[in-house]
Amino acid sequence: MPISVPRLRIGSTEIIALADAEGPFFSPRTEAFPGATAAQWAEADRYDPGAVDAEGRWWLRFRAYAIRSDRGLTVVDAGIGPADSPAGSWAPVPGVLPESLTAAGIDPADVDTVVLTHLHTDHVGWAVVTEAVVPSAGGAVGGNASTGGSASGRRPYFPNAEYLLQRAEFDVLDVLNPHLRDTLTDPLLATGQLRLLDGDTALRAGRVVATPGHTPGHQSVLVADGRERALVTGDLLVHALQLLHPELAYSHESDPEAARHARERMLDRGTATTLHLATPHLTEPFISV
Repeated sequence: MPISVPRLRIGSTEIIALADAEGPFFSPRTEAFPGATAAQWAEADRYDPGAVDAEGRWWLRFRAYAIRSDRGLTVVDAGIGPADSPAGSWAPVPGVLPESLTAAGIDPADVDTVVLTHLHTDHVGWAVVTEAVVPSAGGAVGGNASTGGSASGRRPYFPNAEYLLQRAEFDVLDVLNPHLRDTLTDPLLATGQLRLLDGDTALRAGRVVATPGHTPGHQSVLVADGRERALVTGDLLVHALQLLHPELAYSHESDPEAARHARERMLDRGTATTLHLATPHLTEPFISV
């Protein structure tokens, strides 16, 4: 079956949803949101019925996004990754992001920017890979990379891209996941492709917005045209519960109060006529609120 590639246009900018996988969460969803009431769960299940399976498990989508304009091509997050990725201990690897990129007409070599919203393993899986799965020209897996790699034999999947990460996230890498130093950040440093940000930063299309709380250096991406906005949320928003009730804490947030504040701030439409949300884990890739 051909891979679906949903798209959203904001002015002259196109936002493309890139599926990587789907599967159950690793613990009961009531443990993930211990403050949610039965009525709130029922409301969320009506809003996003695809987020719960027949056994009552939280069913997640894992996706990345591309932002394409006449000024460049950005990818936001990198999914769960191939079979040997760090997310393999709990996520349904391998993902199909390479096939989604091909279906969207995107060659990894043409991507000039990769925004990593945070360093949880289901968001960085394809960022740096072993040489066996480095794409060749045209996006096929198994070719040779055009940039140098580290001593670990790992290379950036997007060979010509600058990878953007908040400095606040990089500074707590050993707390979040020290394994990612060898598998992700050291190879990116070796090729000179890692750029650390300090807060909000302009992109070729849109801008990075610091949204700490889920992790200390979590960031999202905002694209605006006139009074219309689109927010690529990362894990600022992981379940419809937090869209309907932004005050609800997620048990895997490093700072629930900061996460709540960031969520409420970014979900406030202000003077915008429409706010589109591009979320990695909800059933629908685009939601307008």
